[in-house]
Amino acid sequence: MEKDGVLWRPPRSCSEYWSEFKHCKSLRNRFQHYYAHGTSPSCQQWKEDYDMCTTWEKCKDQGAKEALLSSERSRLAEQKKFTPVWELRRVPPKDWHMPLNHERPQDS
Repeated sequence: MEKDGVLWRPPRSCSEYWSEFKHCKSLRNRFQHYYAHGTSPSCQQWKEDYDMCTTWEKCKDQGAKEALLSSERSRLAEQKKFTPVWELRRVPPKDWHMPLNHERPQDS
């Protein structure tokens, strides 16, 4: 939230960082991450973000604020660098309103 052009509280609540950390450390998440990526997930950043958030809220520490905002920016940049799997349509197919013909083989 901005007040007079200054961000005066963290982008997320501190409990959200703690929840993300707990989820990251869960057995189910570790198993899935190992299955998908072949490595155990690194949860340290969530813990650091939680610590920075609580420091920011309790002590109004500017260093904690900058570290947390930097972490959020890098997390968003990381999410944006992946391309979508599917190409989005700009217009519907020409025969979108026609009934489906289940007997006709699909084009593959």
